[in-house]
Amino acid sequence: MGFQIIEFGKYFPKNVEVKETPFPPHWTSPMNTPHIIRHLVAKALYIKQLTPDIENEINYELTRLGYISDVDYEALELLMSEMDAGRVRLVPSP
Repeated sequence: MGFQIIEFGKYFPKNVEVKETPFPPHWTSPMNTPHIIRHLVAKALYIKQLTPDIENEINYELTRLGYISDVDYEALELLMSEMDAGRVRLVPSP
């Protein structure tokens, strides 16, 4: 298993390590923490908005964990592609 540095651009923190995991997507991560990032992405996709609260929670989890699993990375990629396509909008801070 290797680590690679990814760049999320303007929506997410930069230089987050990608940690490959041998676990299926529905399992918890090796650190036995729930997949909060995927839950937050699902919430943003459901309401079709990336609110400042959701964005801050995602950033907090990425900072707290210090790495991102392959499945969480794919979820964030999906969110960004939906935003680029205009199906999910970025809600400005009040």
